[in-house]
Amino acid sequence: MDEAARREGQVTDQVLASFEEAPDARVREVMDALVRHAHAFVREVRLTEAEWEAGIDFLTRCGQITDERRQEFILLSDVLGLSMLTIAVNQPPVPSATEATVFGPFFVEDAPEVPLGGDIARGASGQPCWVEGTVRDVEGHPVGGARLDVWEADDDGRYDVQYTDDRSAARGHLFTDEDGRYSFWAITPTPYPIPHDGPVGDLLSATGRGPMRAAHLHFMVTATGFHRLVTHIFVRGDAHQGSDAVFGVKESLVVDFAEQPAGTPPPDGRQVAGPWTRARFDIVLVPD
Repeated sequence: MDEAARREGQVTDQVLASFEEAPDARVREVMDALVRHAHAFVREVRLTEAEWEAGIDFLTRCGQITDERRQEFILLSDVLGLSMLTIAVNQPPVPSATEATVFGPFFVEDAPEVPLGGDIARGASGQPCWVEGTVRDVEGHPVGGARLDVWEADDDGRYDVQYTDDRSAARGHLFTDEDGRYSFWAITPTPYPIPHDGPVGDLLSATGRGPMRAAHLHFMVTATGFHRLVTHIFVRGDAHQGSDAVFGVKESLVVDFAEQPAGTPPPDGRQVAGPWTRARFDIVLVPD
């Protein structure tokens, strides 16, 4: 072993030794792995001091731009594929279950409740869209009383929390009926760019990547006795599915948003001006 390798290895060994008395075995395991991989990264790329400083500055800027409306660290995790990898590691190994995908940085607790067939758009710009489906377990039994939190961007590609007027639009929650059925009005999803006016945007530019997300509608489904599901549905035919900035698209989550000509009666008899779309998404939950 040459002198440089000995010196570098000694640093890693000293840091690992510092965790040996950690009272929590899982904390020790995670920190050991983090240090080993981080130190290996520095050795592999021969990280310069200037690059280390640039990395610290990048993380500092991620923290400075993060607030109650914007979570730059989740965005960073998303564009590096760490979010999707964590989801893949934790996805229950049940092939028939609905696949999970990224949570995203724009979820809001306690979104307004809407009844079955209600409207989550609440003034958000976009083409009306009727969404319906069922929630069942892996054996096909309906899951009544399951809570569905749903949220999406408006036709301008912005979530309500990205506006400064405290609006609540294009989001809500509802519950399935005793047969596991749900339905609601939303707006037809459209592609949009993730926020790229901050450090994550600089990273995308530096690596020649685009900021576009494929058109999608978020779901979070919770029910007593079942593994929580966080997922999206994607619009079939969207050209951005192959280059989704956060690697969130899965073929099983791509559904038809069928265009309905103006004047077509909707399922609930609502008066709709102009064309609208409808989509069906049946959800399968895994027991805890």
